Amino acid sequence: VQLQASGGGLVQPGGSLRLSCAASGFTSDEYVISWFRQAPGKEREFVAAISWGRGVTYYADSVKGRFTISRDNAKNTVYLQMNSLKPEDTAVYYCAARPGVWSIIQDDYAYWGQGTQVTVSS
Repeated sequence: VQLQASGGGLVQPGGSLRLSCAASGFTSDEYVISWFRQAPGKEREFVAAISWGRGVTYYADSVKGRFTISRDNAKNTVYLQMNSLKPEDTAVYYCAARPGVWSIIQDDYAYWGQGTQVTVSS
């Protein structure tokens, strides 16, 4: 499994950004794709997840109602639409994949993409 994250950048507070995670190498639909983020000086934290087959979604409380995770099976891509961005959303965002059920624990994920920087600042 290979993952390629993109779409980060600089945005003002209240703005929007969409991240993409291009995936390849899946051997079945029973995978979960998640987004994690890591702010400077902080541990990596779970943001959102989506089951590749059924499209069921899960969110951290801190982003619920502002972020939306979705997937395009034809393009093998998972998206993270981020609205109403706040300075505290500033972090390097990573996509990750694991077979089976979703998890908020980063050590449960065997496959990781490179990070993409999101900076929310005026």
